[in-house]
Amino acid sequence: MPEVSLADWNQFISKHPDAHLLQMGEWGELKSGFGWKPVRLILNNEIGAQILFRRLPLGLTLGYMPKPAISFRQSAIGDDFWKEVDSICKRNRAVFLKVEPDAWIDEFDFQTSTFKRSSHNIQPPRTITIDITDGEETILARMKPKCRYNIRLAEKKGITVRAWDDIRSFHEMMTVTGGRDKFGVHSKEYYQLAYDLFHPKGTCELLVAEFEGKPLASLMVFANGKRAWYVYGASNDQERNRMPTYLLQWEAIRWAKMRGCDEYDLWGVPDQNEETLEAQFESRHDGLWGVYRFKRGFGGQVKRAAQALDRVYNPFLYWVYLKLIGNRE
Repeated sequence: MPEVSLADWNQFISKHPDAHLLQMGEWGELKSGFGWKPVRLILNNEIGAQILFRRLPLGLTLGYMPKPAISFRQSAIGDDFWKEVDSICKRNRAVFLKVEPDAWIDEFDFQTSTFKRSSHNIQPPRTITIDITDGEETILARMKPKCRYNIRLAEKKGITVRAWDDIRSFHEMMTVTGGRDKFGVHSKEYYQLAYDLFHPKGTCELLVAEFEGKPLASLMVFANGKRAWYVYGASNDQERNRMPTYLLQWEAIRWAKMRGCDEYDLWGVPDQNEETLEAQFESRHDGLWGVYRFKRGFGGQVKRAAQALDRVYNPFLYWVYLKLIGNRE
């Protein structure tokens, strides 16, 4: 039986230091507190993945394998691995398994007929990544002039940034931001559990930007191996002319760099090519467009993840799922 315990999975992941955040054992534990069941499997101590199962009516589930670092090419070990995955999914009565590869679309080689290309990603497919291998002055020099100016302005106007642990206040700030920018917000308990799981390992930091001791903006940044991810961020409506979010993001980048990361992932912009993004970001205000206006300033590269793939176990119910997703979109 290739299913393993959390401790065994963490040991396996420790030998794969560049595993994605969503494959870390702590991420599975976080999701387990909010409706998902994590199952981890390792085959021959060579290949492994963390799968999350979400309960559906009638005892069924939806399987989700986020960002596994595995090959989709045909091979003996690959075939054996997917047979074990199928067995686990069927035991958990999964209608289908959604896999989001840990690869960029221009690097992904899709050569298997056992998956269907999905039209629906769970994670935002398009993002901006910043190369942080060079010195700080070089990183700053790659930013848009206005962004660089706002970072310096925040410093001049008395904004300071420090580590924080006030999850209650962070959640209140998230609620303000979610209402202003019209996006969903997790519960206070969710953010608290995320902090409690990742922070003791040094793989997460909560930063706050303040003016005269008053919190104005905050973010939660995660890191593993050579990659860091800006996942949750918030600001209230006070002192916005002091540009606290710019200095806050810069300090998060510096935190990631000090941890030895080479790449900083800004995690989610509108799913459009860069030409469209640049042509429309000043006029669009819906969805993630406001987020793009902010993130583009930090001088990163727009990238798109490989499209999600679905492995189907119940064709009829999968067809129903596609109809429901199509109606929502």
